[in-house]
Amino acid sequence: MDAEREALQCIAYPEVQSFCRKHGLTFEVVDLRWGVPNTQATDHLTTELCLEELERCQKTSIGPAFVALLGDQYGPCLVPQRIEEKEWEALRAQLTSRPRDLELVARHFRRDDNAIPPTYVLQPPGSVEAPGPEEATLTSVLRGGAQEAWRLGLISQEQWKCYNRSVIEWEIEQGLLSSAQGDQGATIFLRDVQDLSKHILDDCSLKMVDRLADGCLDTGAQSLLSGLKERILDAQPGALKSHRLPWSRDLVNPKNKAHARYLKELSEQFVARTNHQVLEQLRELESARQELGWLYQEIRHHLWRGTESTSIFCGHQELLAQLGQRLRQDDSRPHTPLVLFGPPGIGKTSLMCKLAEQVPRLLGHKTVAVLRLLGTSKMSLDARSLLRSVSFQLCLAYGLPLPPTQVLEVHARVGHFFHTLLHTVSRRNFESLVLLLDAVDDLDSTCHSRRVSWLPLKCPPKVHLILSTCSGQQVLHTLQQTLKDPSAYWEVKALSGCQGQEFIQLLLAAERRTLSPAQRDVLWASLPECGHPGRLRLAFEEARKWASFTVPVPLATTAEEATHQLCIRLEETHGQLLVAHVLGYIVSSRYGLSEAELKDVLSLDDEVLQVVYRDWTPPSKELLRFPPLLWVRLRRDLGHCLTRRPVDGCTLLAIAHRQLSKVIRVRYLSGPERSKRHGMLAEFFSGAWSQGTKKLITLPLVGKPLNLDRKVAPQPLWFSGTVANRRKLTELPFHLLHAGRMEELKQEVLGNMSWISCRGISGGIEDLLDDFDMCAPHMDSPEVGLVREALQLCRPAVELRGMGITAVAWSLEEKLLVVGTQDGVMVVWDVEEQQVVHVLTGHTAEVRCIQVFAQGTLAISASKDRTLRLWSLLSGQEKATILDRGSANPTEPRSWDLHVDEIKKVVYLTSGSKINVWSLETAKLVFCVPGDASDPWACVAVLAAQGMLLTVSKGGQVSRWNSATGKLQEKRQLSSIKEEMPTCAVSIQTRAKLVTGFSSGSISLVSSGEDRLLEKLPEAVGFLVVSADDSVLAAGFGRSVRIFLADSQGFHRFMATDLEHEDVVETAVLGPENNVIITGSRDALIQVWSLSEQGTLLDVLEGVGAPASLLVRGGTLVVSASCKSSSLKVWDLRSTQKPRSPAPFLDRTGLAAVSHHGSYIYFPKVGDKNKVTIWDLAEGEEQDSLDTSNEVRCLEVAEQAKLLFTGLVSGIVLVFPLNSRQDVLCIPPPEARKAVNCMSLSKSEDRLAIAYDNIVLVLDISPGDPCPAIEGPTYTFYTQLPETIASVAVLADYRVLYGMTDGGLFLYDCTRSKVFPLEAHRSRVSCVEVSHGEQLAVSGAEDALLCLWDLQACRGMFEMSYESSYCRGVRCACFSKDDKYVFAGMKDRSIIAWSALDGTLLAVQFVHAVVNRIIPTSNGFMAPTSHGYLIRERFQCPSARASQQDPLKNFKKAVWLVKTRQREEQLAAAEASQDTGSVAEEGKESKSNKRSQVCLIL
Repeated sequence: MDAEREALQCIAYPEVQSFCRKHGLTFEVVDLRWGVPNTQATDHLTTELCLEELERCQKTSIGPAFVALLGDQYGPCLVPQRIEEKEWEALRAQLTSRPRDLELVARHFRRDDNAIPPTYVLQPPGSVEAPGPEEATLTSVLRGGAQEAWRLGLISQEQWKCYNRSVIEWEIEQGLLSSAQGDQGATIFLRDVQDLSKHILDDCSLKMVDRLADGCLDTGAQSLLSGLKERILDAQPGALKSHRLPWSRDLVNPKNKAHARYLKELSEQFVARTNHQVLEQLRELESARQELGWLYQEIRHHLWRGTESTSIFCGHQELLAQLGQRLRQDDSRPHTPLVLFGPPGIGKTSLMCKLAEQVPRLLGHKTVAVLRLLGTSKMSLDARSLLRSVSFQLCLAYGLPLPPTQVLEVHARVGHFFHTLLHTVSRRNFESLVLLLDAVDDLDSTCHSRRVSWLPLKCPPKVHLILSTCSGQQVLHTLQQTLKDPSAYWEVKALSGCQGQEFIQLLLAAERRTLSPAQRDVLWASLPECGHPGRLRLAFEEARKWASFTVPVPLATTAEEATHQLCIRLEETHGQLLVAHVLGYIVSSRYGLSEAELKDVLSLDDEVLQVVYRDWTPPSKELLRFPPLLWVRLRRDLGHCLTRRPVDGCTLLAIAHRQLSKVIRVRYLSGPERSKRHGMLAEFFSGAWSQGTKKLITLPLVGKPLNLDRKVAPQPLWFSGTVANRRKLTELPFHLLHAGRMEELKQEVLGNMSWISCRGISGGIEDLLDDFDMCAPHMDSPEVGLVREALQLCRPAVELRGMGITAVAWSLEEKLLVVGTQDGVMVVWDVEEQQVVHVLTGHTAEVRCIQVFAQGTLAISASKDRTLRLWSLLSGQEKATILDRGSANPTEPRSWDLHVDEIKKVVYLTSGSKINVWSLETAKLVFCVPGDASDPWACVAVLAAQGMLLTVSKGGQVSRWNSATGKLQEKRQLSSIKEEMPTCAVSIQTRAKLVTGFSSGSISLVSSGEDRLLEKLPEAVGFLVVSADDSVLAAGFGRSVRIFLADSQGFHRFMATDLEHEDVVETAVLGPENNVIITGSRDALIQVWSLSEQGTLLDVLEGVGAPASLLVRGGTLVVSASCKSSSLKVWDLRSTQKPRSPAPFLDRTGLAAVSHHGSYIYFPKVGDKNKVTIWDLAEGEEQDSLDTSNEVRCLEVAEQAKLLFTGLVSGIVLVFPLNSRQDVLCIPPPEARKAVNCMSLSKSEDRLAIAYDNIVLVLDISPGDPCPAIEGPTYTFYTQLPETIASVAVLADYRVLYGMTDGGLFLYDCTRSKVFPLEAHRSRVSCVEVSHGEQLAVSGAEDALLCLWDLQACRGMFEMSYESSYCRGVRCACFSKDDKYVFAGMKDRSIIAWSALDGTLLAVQFVHAVVNRIIPTSNGFMAPTSHGYLIRERFQCPSARASQQDPLKNFKKAVWLVKTRQREEQLAAAEASQDTGSVAEEGKESKSNKRSQVCLIL
């Protein structure tokens, strides 16, 4: 059936594999007959292996577990490998009368008295004397003896079957006929050759049937085959799938059409049948699916491993008793967790499992014991997953609510929930809890961290936590630094010599083995006084293989030597190279390899295949695979050296013992071998040789290189829309890194947005950051570092997902940042570690304010849930809750504040309606100062140092209260301010005064006895901030901030000009030395200004994508946040004050023009729009300024003519030669006081168009000396429209393209005085641009529509619509130098590139700032941005392969739609011809760029 096997390998298996992976399943085929000669495929050991593998498949497969290909061969009946003593005697009795037969059998079997009961063992072929002519009769002799013994009742029918069944009947019996699943998990494909019996003796037919040694037909085997087919048909007819073929002499010839059709039908039926069985099982699992199936699987896994570990337990009884006594003593009091430690292999795991087993007897039968053998499953590899699974188990065990989703998403929240859960269990005071965590050093987050944040320092009563770890490891040192109590540490010591011997005797008895006295002496001599269980188990693994006739060699005396000895034995049996590569791959993997993965990797390993196929050729000419039989044999001999762990939905193989892993690294992974193993694993997980890609190999018995398909599993990022390839995501970066393939790692993984998106969606940002943290230190790549930093900056947004940030406070001493959110959750960030250390849960409503005190160790928070909560920032525990019992007032002012007086140990909570004062020690109310509901307070200041509270009401009433007693001391009306309402205030603690801002712009200095006006601002005062030393005051109003310095009278204005934003300024904070101020505005921008340089802008920072409503400084760090965003950003002021190259230019108008190929920028001067700043981009400073005497409305640069055109609000256009500041030309307006709207130069710079509201002037520019001459206007025309001109472009032939504010678009031919209306946009035309050849034009509008026009035909070519979720609209556009592409700057802060040939979207790049103008260059474009930077981009059209990717894949809900005007007109014409006189209203058909329809961003 070789042809059938190959057809299934090539066609069916890949299809089924793809189907299963889409459902999150792994598909693995175990065909032990493939790839090996018949002599190996049918030996007695293979029979046992086949049945063992079948049993494994039946236990693990959720779908089909067994498939048989049954033809016209029954197969040989093999000799049993072992015959028990009683059965042997029965056979021997029947052979006594035939001495030669008896001698033949006795020569092939030897008695093994080490087996219990004694067994006769078939000797391997090489150990028997040279066979005689009667050798082939061994099988028939045994069958005859068994037949007679069965007839006499000396052996059972089952024993008789061992001599009269072929391998295939054994397999069908176990896989189908005796299986409880029946045909649900098995299928028999039967090949029925018609009329074969008529041609049975033909040579071509004899190859297809059983034959005797002399070549004749084996009629006995054919009879047994017929009986087998009848049994299948009678017992399981649904499992039998017959394929009838007409007989022919070339039946198995690949060119035979009937045979080819049969193979195709077989493959199709296999796919359909297997997929159906999988779906049926999935439906059953879905109907019976447990909501927490993953948890039950995890619990079962550890319980099974625990039971396995304690099945043989010896010694340590005294330590167990002492631990039990300690648990009973600690059960009623708070206590420290216990730590068991000792060298690897000393028996800590068995001891922990035994302790878990005995816990109910020690503390009561209702005690809950939770066991985790860390590192043996994916859920026990890192602290976050461990705490998640343990928390779920505890909630189920104690009937508590399960952890909410927002808790599970963040490690610190899970940790806090875990701690709270332990205290909840303790307070029940009913069932005790014992949590046992074995091998803490196998926990990823613990072995690489300097602290164990999730570990409680004290366990409450009724709760016990027991850990185990290896001595001499960093983890033990970390634990000792965390848990200081010496009595918490218990050393696990070696067994005594007697206990060691007892341990081995127990192991042998469990295997039903014993040793001869001589062998026992050799064993004990090799283990003098050895009590190390790991070493003892290695010795047992060797000794259990000794038969009674084996002459043992002395065993190694140390664990390391014994491990080397194990490797040598494996190499002798299976070959050095195969053992080295198999064990090397397993150890080199990140978490282990599944058996399917390992066989795929071995199929890619040319060195292994060359050794495997050294003595025979592969069975197929199309594909090449590693024979599964060789792996199964090796796996069987590895035995307990391998462990299985569930990871990423797969069961992975890993090395069970640290010592063996260490030896494997020394023996097989030294030098370049380590890199080779990782390289091959990287090739496999990257999918380099999958999906039909062939790989060259030269085999020893084949004279030429073969290019064969290895049929390894494909490795896409996504198996389906919801199922990610988590194995690839986990393993590939690890292997690329250790293989030294850094460029591939950078391009395909860390710098690949598809990878980042898939990894983030499927595993979360923590897994993504783990990959970057693993790789970044080994890579000299600034780009990777930037991506990592960007993800790190995104982390708070993920941690606080969906929650606006409402309060922020710093703990400088502890380097902590405390954040409060709208839903009441508080998060504590470790700024140095850049990770959450605590999630503080307790508030049920918005956190309004936070105050940190006690040298940064305590924090108090106030919430709209009318509670104050006191927190320890070190432990994350809530220390006290203060309940504000006042009635809730929905109209209460939002101005809340906290003030902590550490000397008096009280906290003040101030609001518009009252002042409450509580004791921090007792949490009791000291006093309350109620406000007047008819005139609530607008501003409250706590001046504790002066012993007073100062309030200003909305009606202007000033009140002073005693801060210690709450008694009113003074009440008066403001004298300096009339008919204005207070809007904000800030206290001046050093002067005991209150600076108050008002609704009409007044700023007043209020004290206990007086008040006076400080300043009158143009608009209402939005906020007031003061420096830490009260020497600098900043007042925000509208889009500006004004700075004041303190003096003896109060404050005076510091700078002549104010600091300006483009949008309303929301907040500000002063630097640590008062030399800088940071301001935030509604447009999400944060600006850093130098006060020592009179308001010089140092930097423009991108906020969190929402109004910057919070800026809080801690030392040199500033955090920015918004109540409308879950993100926060932390900035270091030291970096913003460092000299930058280049520094940003200060254009706030969006009018910037560029000259000298980007060397100089021209823009209206900040604070004086009657001047134009000339900015030297290379130097990052202002070079000069031009005085225009009027406000500048627009700017244009003639790059070749070296002229700067400035359009003014007065209607005048001033022309400045760029190479000279002396000769300035003035172009007067057509009408007095008519402002210039826009200007344009032709591509050859020989025409200038100046547009006013409804007038356009066209002037000529001609060469001149010393500068070009400007003549005209040559033409002047009026639009005669009520709307005004918004944008304009001029051509060399005096045609003018102009767009209107209502969306109208027109082309005017000045020479013919004729206007051509083009199809209008739906909103203001924001830009029009002509191609360099002046054949095409592009127009963009605020409705996000881009149109491409044919200027010769005056008709549209394409209409392109681009919409994103952020905002809509086109800001600017230009053609590339060759007119093939159009670049457009969008209002969503992106730049798009599209083809002018067909409208295809080619690229989208998010540039984090609005682009105001795009200028084409020889290889791309440059563009000034609203942040004051010049972007320079090189553009290369994507290749055909790259263009198949979606350019919008990183933009959420972004859509690109192309409409072809020619197609629309054809449809309209067709409709018009069918219905003359009617208007075709529905003749438009959109041609959608399919590659741009589905777009997601992480």
